[in-house]
Amino acid sequence: MLYNYKIVELNELIEQRKAKAEALKAKGLTLYPAKVARHIAIGPAIVDFKEGEKTSFCGRITAKRSHGKAAFLDLRDSTGKIQLYIRADIVGVDNFFIFQNLDIADIIYVEGELFKTHTGEPSVKVEKVSILSKALRPLPEKWHGLKDVELRYRQRYLDLASNEDVRKIFMTRASIIKAVRVYLDTKGFLEVETPMMHSIAGGACGRPFKTYHNEYSMDLFLRIAPELYLKQLLVGGMDKVYEMNRSFRNEGVSTRHNPEFTMLEVYSAYSDFEGMMCLAEGLIVSLAQGLFGKVMVNYQGKEIDFTPPWRRVSFAELVREKFDIIPSDDEATMLNKLKAKGFAKEVNRLSRSQIVKIIEEVLEEGMNLNPTFVTDYFTAMCPLAKAREDNPLLSERFELYIAGLEIGNAYSELNDPLEQRRRFEEEIKDLLPGEKKNVDDDYCLALEHGMPPAGGLGIGIDRLVMLLTDQLSIRDVILFPLLRSEQK
Repeated sequence: MLYNYKIVELNELIEQRKAKAEALKAKGLTLYPAKVARHIAIGPAIVDFKEGEKTSFCGRITAKRSHGKAAFLDLRDSTGKIQLYIRADIVGVDNFFIFQNLDIADIIYVEGELFKTHTGEPSVKVEKVSILSKALRPLPEKWHGLKDVELRYRQRYLDLASNEDVRKIFMTRASIIKAVRVYLDTKGFLEVETPMMHSIAGGACGRPFKTYHNEYSMDLFLRIAPELYLKQLLVGGMDKVYEMNRSFRNEGVSTRHNPEFTMLEVYSAYSDFEGMMCLAEGLIVSLAQGLFGKVMVNYQGKEIDFTPPWRRVSFAELVREKFDIIPSDDEATMLNKLKAKGFAKEVNRLSRSQIVKIIEEVLEEGMNLNPTFVTDYFTAMCPLAKAREDNPLLSERFELYIAGLEIGNAYSELNDPLEQRRRFEEEIKDLLPGEKKNVDDDYCLALEHGMPPAGGLGIGIDRLVMLLTDQLSIRDVILFPLLRSEQK
């Protein structure tokens, strides 16, 4: 089944539409004209409605109701919907012939006079109609069942054309990203762009996508994070920078993970992870207030309270209580303690980063609904973060959780070049054979020229949009999520 139509029925509908297209062509009409006459948006016209005013609109037909020599159509553009009233004695024979060969989903241009029906509905008394795009396939009638959910993602254009709520989600996403930029710009941050192809996959833990550059005969990786390039800008004297970046990780797909995702990364010289806490709080509170006019936000039937200051909990204390793991444990000891608690029983060796992922997945399940900063991560798990002066085994780092979702990650950035190189070398020794990589010498060289103390913050935009639009799956906030190849 395709859409909600059986294959035979769909083929009949397509043939009927093709026949109408041929009838229109036989009249000398162009079905896909290159130029569109001047027109206005529907939404603003309804808000500033002036009865009797001459106007013109473009849009897609979403409903059609015929009554002999008269008809009503619903016309929609990206800003709203308006009713069209067409009568043969007003539009004339030629225009009424065009109407008779129109179908739902066709895109048209109309001219006419604004009026309201006896029920008060804003409408257009059409005087002229022309076709802008003849749709040879019908739109879905409605969505239902698992197969249709899959189709929504594969053919997002159908989802958008048929579902106003979906369009609103992505319009809200755009508003959120714009508001993030405005917030940071007003605080003196500069938006920058850094490379998406890296010679070394660094700046975060994750399995990269690999590619190859023919001209230079070199292996490259799609970035897993822009962090190391952004911090080089701090060395160069750009004290407050951010990037709304696309990053890639060749890992699992779930309701919380897509291999291609949008991250916000922010770096501020002469700050630290405490400063990044304040920035994260202020940014997300401003987004909630801008969208909803309040700091209480509904998510999946529960209320999230964004009122600052946000709760803090210690990672070191959580893992000690849950797994009996302490900062001085080596990888083998951590793995044995996880196994004793019923986790990772089937493996004999895990890297430290893999152990952290297991721990974090377990902790996510019991995380508080309201925003929570998880601090006191083990320094050995944070190769890019400064250690606490009062306890070198713990780092100046936090991860931000909201409604069980990891939303953000921040450090007091390590700027000691010798310690950074030592950490990189230690990290490489810990990696499993399939994860091996080189030390990023370019980044270490940059640090040797002096990087100011700084705080860095990363926020997952897709997950943040999930929270602020009340969506349970990351696929519902990404226009074109990655899917398996369709079975033919």
